[in-house]
Amino acid sequence: MSEQDNINEQNNTNDETLHDVTKVDGLYESWFLDYASYVILDRAVPNMYDGFKPVQRRILHSLKEMDDGRFNKAANVIGNTMKYHPHGDASIGDAMVQIGQKNLLIDTQGNWGDPITGDSAAAPRYIEARLSKFALDVVFNPQTTEWQLSYDGRNDEPVILPVKFPMVLTSGTEGIAVGLATKILPHNFIELIDASIEVLRGKRPDLLPDFPTGGSADFSKYNEGQRGGRVRVRAKIQDRDKKTLVITEIPFGTTTTGLIDSVIAANDKGKIKIKKIEDNTAKNVEIVIHLAPGISPDITIDALYAFTNCEMSLSPNTCVIKDNKPHFMSVNDILVECTHRTKDLLKQELEIKLAELKEKIFFSSLLKIFIQEGMYKNPAYENSGNFESVVEVLNKLFEPFFPQFYREILPEDYKKLIDKPMSSITRFDVKKADEQMKALQDDINEVEGHLANLIQFTIDYFTRLKDKYGRGRERKTEIRAFDTVQAAQVALANVKLYVNREEGFVGTGLRKDEFVCDCSDIDDIIAFRADGKFLVSKVSEKAFMGKHIIHVGVFKKNDDRTAYNMIYRDGASGGSFMKRFQVGGVTRDKEYDLTKGSKGSSVLWFTANPNGEAETINIQLKPHSKLRKLQFDVDFTDLAIKGRGSQGNVVTKYPIKKIVLKSAGVSTLAGRKIWFDEVLQRLNADGRGHFLGFFSGDDRIITVYKNGEYELTTFDLSNHFDEGLQIIRKFNPEMVISAIHYEGKAKNFFVKRFVPENTAVNKKNTFISDESGSKLVLVSIAENPIVNLTVLKGKAKDKETSEINLAEFIDVKGLKANGNRLSQFEIHSVELIEQEEEETENSNHDSEESTNDSDNTNESSNESTEKTITKNVDFEITNPDDVDLEDDGQITMF
Repeated sequence: MSEQDNINEQNNTNDETLHDVTKVDGLYESWFLDYASYVILDRAVPNMYDGFKPVQRRILHSLKEMDDGRFNKAANVIGNTMKYHPHGDASIGDAMVQIGQKNLLIDTQGNWGDPITGDSAAAPRYIEARLSKFALDVVFNPQTTEWQLSYDGRNDEPVILPVKFPMVLTSGTEGIAVGLATKILPHNFIELIDASIEVLRGKRPDLLPDFPTGGSADFSKYNEGQRGGRVRVRAKIQDRDKKTLVITEIPFGTTTTGLIDSVIAANDKGKIKIKKIEDNTAKNVEIVIHLAPGISPDITIDALYAFTNCEMSLSPNTCVIKDNKPHFMSVNDILVECTHRTKDLLKQELEIKLAELKEKIFFSSLLKIFIQEGMYKNPAYENSGNFESVVEVLNKLFEPFFPQFYREILPEDYKKLIDKPMSSITRFDVKKADEQMKALQDDINEVEGHLANLIQFTIDYFTRLKDKYGRGRERKTEIRAFDTVQAAQVALANVKLYVNREEGFVGTGLRKDEFVCDCSDIDDIIAFRADGKFLVSKVSEKAFMGKHIIHVGVFKKNDDRTAYNMIYRDGASGGSFMKRFQVGGVTRDKEYDLTKGSKGSSVLWFTANPNGEAETINIQLKPHSKLRKLQFDVDFTDLAIKGRGSQGNVVTKYPIKKIVLKSAGVSTLAGRKIWFDEVLQRLNADGRGHFLGFFSGDDRIITVYKNGEYELTTFDLSNHFDEGLQIIRKFNPEMVISAIHYEGKAKNFFVKRFVPENTAVNKKNTFISDESGSKLVLVSIAENPIVNLTVLKGKAKDKETSEINLAEFIDVKGLKANGNRLSQFEIHSVELIEQEEEETENSNHDSEESTNDSDNTNESSNESTEKTITKNVDFEITNPDDVDLEDDGQITMF
């Protein structure tokens, strides 16, 4: 072979070798995809149909395998599960504890920890578990289970458990895979059943989560549990008294320990101010917060929501395994799929049961004919030498009866027939056999009826589950709409603000300079200068805001009450102008000019008025040959409040010598308009909800509660209202409250009418008996409340209905009086059917309203009169936030 031939052969060999080479980047890509697929499918994401991750499915299968009705040590369950799960005992133990803590599929014994407090479970050797009755009913059925070999090939394990319930939505789950994650929030057991029934009836469900920790939640942005959605959950906080708050339910996603730590951290940072916090949690959550003296409980509640774990934000991301692939779906679509899956599983079970019943009646008929026809005595049968000849003989003997059977008779059937002992043949009872076959036929008819009406059968199945297991599983989380708590409005004034007017510095670190006020470290500061310019900036240790500062204070966003009165000299013309204005939306650290913008302009008079006050001043002019009058008075009341960019009105074209305050200002603004938002259960000044009226000074709001108490409160927007609110309105000292109540000691119903006492603010006043069993039935503040009363008369308990005007039934009496007995007969029901509430005059609202441009609050059509929010109580007898921290007005004269 020539040298050239050797070279060519070597090149060909190299080319063949190159074709067999796999590049390293290709290997890594393949390995990574395999790993990602494994984590997604076998570790982190639950299957849509049974709701379990593989480790959870293997634990339940292991528990079923070990089930004998008694408790098993968790350590033994973990050891048995390791036959199926290749990832060690720690992961199995943690997953088992999580299943047990959800109190649905596993009955537990021992210390399994507490997800509310964050306490961990005892070691697996100390705790025990067994399958719950619910799990045995809905999770397992070997006949409808698809099986696969375990990881070592020695055992069979289920691919998917045949769960006949939307388990994936019940307890919630979360997991982080490679390239994706899942977070499914828990939903209410009863609501899932009800929604499944609605799906079977052709309606689309509308599910909202329900958390085992209770609390309240705003689901307005839930987005059906899909990516991009958000749920806000809040603790349940009650004010026990003016100095004490109690947290009785915590948000899902935190623990009592974590919540307490967040409260302590907020206190250390000065966001809130508390004296002490106690954790009295036992069976139920009870975290007691003792407030520092002088701290408002209502503002503290809002601050707890703003700065601590008392409010949490959850971001659902519903991802499940469907058809062996991850799918991002809405919880409503998942419920529809799971409901139809349950229907299909029930159909399979019915078909299996039907086949079994048919086999039983088939063999019973076979045996009856075999004995009745004496086939076992037939000479041909007795002389048959082998099984093949027996089959041939019996086929001939049974041939006339073939049409009676639903299927062909197989050799295996003959084998089972001839294996019957002779003693059972001779004792065969035809009558009893007929009865058994009739019962079997009835069962077959019943099963066929269920198959023909499968949807109704599935509805009945869900209804049985609800009746059997639904007790004690009612909704725990209250569905609410939350207002947004502005941190700046509830932040505690935890720093002191100082100013150096001449040099133009403002900040919390200028302790040697002039003290301005207390503020919070997240507030904005507004500063006005002598040159007629102002700017707004964030609170800092030291910030330059321009020389010759004439006023500095805390800036309140969207403040429609504070008005600034100002006189300035125009640098171009030398004339003076006066204006009243408010500062609305601004950009931080941007200068705004309040003058005409001429060079040399300066401020001659400036006041900041937190409630729109307008003072009277005396202006003294410099002597001038053309002037006969060198001084005159100016009343800022004559000016309308306009925008900050307005030029203002001319005061004089001559130089001003001096300006002197003649009389302090009074407010020129109408009383503050207050509404009550029933959805948020909060007061507001934004026109949301029902208009309560104009409020100013010492005006009060009266609230009446379902427990028979009333309370007077201020119209502070930060006020919180207790549960069971029945009436809320502007307080009128002459108003009359009518009430029907049940007196526990006398065991009778009474009517009373009384004038509420003008007691101290936030003091609860009880107007029904404090005897055990006493309760408020109905309450109204109408002038002539009319009720529909139904009583039971005579031994036959005949119903008789009548209308009663409570104002005519009883006179106004004292607060503590029981009142008059409602009826001598047994009362069946009482219902408020008419409320003729008196018109309440608003003391000439038109004249109260300011004509200035700033008072342009959006008004609803019902603003002309004050409104009362009254919740009617239909009672059937079965057994006798924001608060404005306003600065003091400051006057600077030039």
